[in-house]
Amino acid sequence: MAEVGERINELRQELRKHEYHYYVLDDPLISDAEYDQLMRKLQQLENEYPELITPDSPTQRVGGQAAEKFDPVVHRKPLLSLDNAFSLAELQEFNRRVSRAATAVSYMAELKIDGVSIVLVYQDGILVNAATRGDGLVGEDVTNNIRTIRSIPLRLQDNLPRLEVRGEIYMPKSEFLRLNQEKEEKGEKIFANPRNAAAGSIRQLDPGITASRALAAFIYDIIYIEGKEIHDQQEALNFLKQQGFPVNPEACYCTDIEAVYAYSQGYQEKRHDLPYEIDGVVIKLNSMAEREILGQTAKSPRWAIAYKFPAEEKETRLLAVEINVGRTGIIAPTAILEPVSLAGTTVSRASLHNFDLLREKDIRVGDTVLVHKAGDIIPEIIKPIVEKRQGREEEIEPPGNCPACGSQVIRFEGEVAYRCENINCPARLKESLIFFASRPAMNIDGLGPAVIDQLVEKNLVEKVDDLYYLNEADIAGLDRMGAKSASNLIQAIADSKTRPLYRLVTALGIRHIGSKTARILTSHIHDIDKFSQINEEQLMSIPEIGPRMAESVVKFFREPRNQETIARLKAAGVNTVVAESSGGLKPLAGKTFVLTGTLESLTRNEASEKIEALGGKVSGSVSKKTDYVVAGAEPGSKYNKALQLEVTILNEDEFLNMLE
Repeated sequence: MAEVGERINELRQELRKHEYHYYVLDDPLISDAEYDQLMRKLQQLENEYPELITPDSPTQRVGGQAAEKFDPVVHRKPLLSLDNAFSLAELQEFNRRVSRAATAVSYMAELKIDGVSIVLVYQDGILVNAATRGDGLVGEDVTNNIRTIRSIPLRLQDNLPRLEVRGEIYMPKSEFLRLNQEKEEKGEKIFANPRNAAAGSIRQLDPGITASRALAAFIYDIIYIEGKEIHDQQEALNFLKQQGFPVNPEACYCTDIEAVYAYSQGYQEKRHDLPYEIDGVVIKLNSMAEREILGQTAKSPRWAIAYKFPAEEKETRLLAVEINVGRTGIIAPTAILEPVSLAGTTVSRASLHNFDLLREKDIRVGDTVLVHKAGDIIPEIIKPIVEKRQGREEEIEPPGNCPACGSQVIRFEGEVAYRCENINCPARLKESLIFFASRPAMNIDGLGPAVIDQLVEKNLVEKVDDLYYLNEADIAGLDRMGAKSASNLIQAIADSKTRPLYRLVTALGIRHIGSKTARILTSHIHDIDKFSQINEEQLMSIPEIGPRMAESVVKFFREPRNQETIARLKAAGVNTVVAESSGGLKPLAGKTFVLTGTLESLTRNEASEKIEALGGKVSGSVSKKTDYVVAGAEPGSKYNKALQLEVTILNEDEFLNMLE
């Protein structure tokens, strides 16, 4: 056991080193594959010896149970806000106030990250608590969520008895853009700016959601420390960096307030080039002893101030509104603007996101509008300048029909997006085909995005069902597709005709209907033709089918173009029914399985199919009613929950033996 413990500690130290170089220094020492291999070795040992798992292990970053609510945390000291300055004159006045009380005046100038304030508490070098600022006196316990942010160390370099630090959690501009694009594609409300996105991510009750967003952090203050004396802010930042914290590298020591102002002006120009959003500069008196002399008011420290950058906003004219259909069928308006220079680039287009937003802001074609860049990257109309209207402005209405294919536009209850539900709409055809051929759906080997691009661009496939009417000569004419490859692809398409019905229902890409829901639906509805006859009330009588799912199924199958597609799929020989059971008791009947981690010999979908074919049920969560948890490589929180509930855990070999 001692040798195992020693090996586990070695792996943890190695992984911590690589996490620090990758996430903090942006200087990876090994490849992602090599890192993953180290992580797998550690996970395998911890799975075999769960009593050796510790909260600071790199394996514990993701996997905390979802919270029902956040517990309150009383801060050791009030987390004060800062007074603001907007000009050199106001900075000089601040300097005069400081100089009247302090004998040695120098400053640290630090970029003011536009994020969410956080307090981290370490006991004996291990992260034990993380809390939001809240009202400055009491925050919320978000420890499990903070553990998912890989730039925040779970263990410090030194085993200090107690260390409490303050920092800022932020969302990089690239992640903000990715997340909003994803939300728009799903028809969900987008985040207004990276700060709101970071705040929303930190306050998720499910740590898994926080983990899915690439949050980052900068730590900038020591609130309390035992076992070490810190004399000034410059020393504090160096110490924090030595302990493994991410510290903003742009911080600058300034001998006087004029140097502070020059630093601030420089970053006001360079702010758009940074990978994160800033809204100013924080100026702090460097000496800790002098800070004690200056003290604080009820709201703000007297030894610090924030120099705020002016918001960059410009006026221009909204010339027209272009209606576009996205790759997932969402119909969205885009503003065509009179070109204007903004945040370092010329802006002539801006996303209007959705038609509800247009109505709320009362934006009209012909308006003079105020624009800025959300998160310094996304051009956005803030509001119309109503006083400048001349009476010729036109209101903007959502279209009744898809501008790309003419299908009737639909809108799901509770969503802001208008959609085209025609699976063969030219605007979404490539995306429909990619998903149709994907492994969870029809699993057509060799039909990837590059081949699909060519099939669509050469007009060989204009509808999803056209796949089943291709021949080898069609495919052999594509780039990098010889006779053998063409033959293999035609065979893969033919093989997909025999997939179970739930795979076809999944492949149709119906809103809110994934593989699991498709299985549930087809366990009750055994013929695809019946889907066009069923109503929402009948669908909601099926266990686990809610109103949104029911609405989505009904709208999809009542779209005439989708009905045509299903008829042609059926005519091509694609399976559209559930095969009759051969009867008799199945060996896994009445047993509930949960899958976690990666299996070597089966995908998760294939494992689920085998379990269900033998009469078992696959669940997404572990409970006392679970009979078996099948654990592959890198199991998640379900593995730990199974240990707690004493549920039988099967490794891959044991699971495969059960299937024989």
